[in-house]
Amino acid sequence: MSLGFDVPLWRTFALYRAAALAHALFLIIHHHEHLIRPWPAWSVLAVMASWTVVSTRLYARPHLRDRRMLTVDLLVAFGCLFATGLAAGPHYLTQAAPLSAYWFAGAVLATGAIAGVRATVLVALLYGLGDLVLRDLMGAAVTGATLRGVVLLLLAGTAVGYMARVAHRAEERFARAVELEARMREREQIARSVHDSVLQVLTLVHRRGEEAGGEAAELGRMAGEQEVRLRALISGIEAPVQDVPGTGDLRELLRAQESSLVSVSGPAEPVELSERAARELAAAVHAALDNVAAHCPEGTRAWVLVEDEDAGVTVSVRDEGPGIAEGRLESARSEGRLGFARSVLGRVHDLGGSVEVLTGPGEGTEVEIHLPRS
Repeated sequence: MSLGFDVPLWRTFALYRAAALAHALFLIIHHHEHLIRPWPAWSVLAVMASWTVVSTRLYARPHLRDRRMLTVDLLVAFGCLFATGLAAGPHYLTQAAPLSAYWFAGAVLATGAIAGVRATVLVALLYGLGDLVLRDLMGAAVTGATLRGVVLLLLAGTAVGYMARVAHRAEERFARAVELEARMREREQIARSVHDSVLQVLTLVHRRGEEAGGEAAELGRMAGEQEVRLRALISGIEAPVQDVPGTGDLRELLRAQESSLVSVSGPAEPVELSERAARELAAAVHAALDNVAAHCPEGTRAWVLVEDEDAGVTVSVRDEGPGIAEGRLESARSEGRLGFARSVLGRVHDLGGSVEVLTGPGEGTEVEIHLPRS
């Protein structure tokens, strides 16, 4: 199980809180004679010790590192800060910092890791304001310690916020690299399993079709084309997830699929998309038309309509077939037949688009593909 790049950071925060707690204990003992009511001071120390243990355990769970947990952490820190007024007199603040001054920085470090640099700056300034209010309430003089404390919190919190952001980005890149490696391994496995079965069958059909001639030659030609595309896919030559520079005219790509049974209608002007988006949308439409040819009676007509609007591009593929029974697509997916899911839904979803299937028994089928313009 991966621990994550930010785990050492949170362990360091826990060690800092423990060290700051020990320092707070030293200050109480060393300046005990300046405490007018010692028991509140020891109570504050007990709260700080308890929260150090609790926060360490809670922050160790990534799903609890959120703003709600951070809010509780800051409330405890500010509460311990103002509790100094219950235990000490004005003279105490001339000899030492407030009871939780150094321990307070643990909450600031957590703020930097969870909420970022801006939130850290805000918390550091609020600490300075809180210190001034505390001194005013206690009648203590304002010293340079307040400004130094704010500056140190700003420096530490800003550095931690930056490191946390870098760690987060590094973890995202590492996750993408692991995912890419997994895809490459899966591709290799598919290539090994497909090479000795599907590719050989397609090669055989291609060769025998050319030998037979006639309609079989057309079948052989189609088998040869699919063999080339499949070999390119499993060898990594064709990479659908990568962007291709330039633009493409979706209208022209779809018109190439016109036939005696397929009619394509679209705007008079070119429908310009990125090369990848145009190619993938055309492939999705081609897959939808293949489904019509495979699952509808011979001679079923189909219509492709392209609409180019400011919000995006919509392509509709409608046929006059018998329609799809309710639950048929979900049933096919559960049975492992993922042609429509991968060839149409998968392509469009990878582009950030959506697919809606409108069908019913005896009503034909309409596949509406919408791709918003980014």
